[in-house]
Amino acid sequence: MARPKTVNVAMIGQGFMGRTHSNAWNQVAKFFDVPLHPVMHTCFGQPGENPPAFAANWGWARASTNWRKTVKDPAIDLVDVATPNFMHAPVAKAAIAAGKPVFCEKPIAGTLKDAREMVAAAKKAKVKTFVGFNYRRCPAVALAHKLVKAGRIGKIRHVRALYLQDWADESVPLAWRFDKKLAGSGAHGDLNAHIVDMTRFVTGEEVTEICGAIAETFIKQRSIMSGTVAGGIATGLKASRKKGKVTVDDTVLFLARFSGGAVASFEGARQATGNQNRNGFEINGTKGAIKFDFERMNELEYYDATADRAVQGWTTIMATHAGDHPYVDAWWPDAHGLGYEHGFINQAYVILRVLAGKKPIVPIPDFADAYMPQRVLEASLLSAKKKKWIKVASVK
Repeated sequence: MARPKTVNVAMIGQGFMGRTHSNAWNQVAKFFDVPLHPVMHTCFGQPGENPPAFAANWGWARASTNWRKTVKDPAIDLVDVATPNFMHAPVAKAAIAAGKPVFCEKPIAGTLKDAREMVAAAKKAKVKTFVGFNYRRCPAVALAHKLVKAGRIGKIRHVRALYLQDWADESVPLAWRFDKKLAGSGAHGDLNAHIVDMTRFVTGEEVTEICGAIAETFIKQRSIMSGTVAGGIATGLKASRKKGKVTVDDTVLFLARFSGGAVASFEGARQATGNQNRNGFEINGTKGAIKFDFERMNELEYYDATADRAVQGWTTIMATHAGDHPYVDAWWPDAHGLGYEHGFINQAYVILRVLAGKKPIVPIPDFADAYMPQRVLEASLLSAKKKKWIKVASVK
């Protein structure tokens, strides 16, 4: 029996995303018939994060505190970038210079300039790149994409998207997500990036114009952090008595127009009390409509306006049926439910397919594709600052 072909993965970064990515690489070949088998070769972390302990717990063969040496290692076949945003560009560009394919978390970079340089480097080197807009891998969202592509909701007129969380109250100290130098932006880059990509993916259209925006920071100062994150976004963070300035937004709202003529609204917020992870959209067309809310991630709401008027109404589709809903054939029987981690495992499978020269089940963004949401984010911040309409085409 021939030995399976393998891909040696190096993951740069630990923390919250490091855990999700580690779990995905560990599980993907157990559930999917992968064309390439991932080998968890090396994980990088800061010395204070205890990389050897992280590696032993999550199944990495080696631990490193030198990311530059790791990405240049001839044994590495794929570099997985799971760092804070400010490190995306230097790590990705170093990996590309070494001829390595790169999988990078979203947003593609902390700044538009960094994102542009990453796109140019990947194009010049002709290496494969991937960006972790993982919500595309929810079967319900992938089904929405298929329904719109098949014309089931007709011409799109309205898009409403929101990503609301409530974890970032006054008790949370000044973690890297509140520092513009490390994060690039706040709720905007963290949350709006997802819903801009997700609505682009589902509609098949681009945002062309920002018609108005507002950015607000409600908590101007936070306690200086002591210690490191223990797992989740803010789990285990400890605060000192000293205060530091918050340099990112807590919420950004903006209006927009899509290339097909639809009007849209976007809202990202970290202090929307009562919303733990309400990530969703409603899209209205001439023949129907669709709704999705990640807090009910296995469901898609569908309205068929072509049905007899007497029976028109919202239908709840449980998107867990193998053969009819993307990715589900690798998982559980109908309505047994998928969770957050399954999107990352589905994503790992798609990456392995593309590296093997096969088509993804549904499209996965590369650096060039992920550059488009970055431009939309920049255009909306410009709109908020200048209090004027901004065409995305003017943001280079």
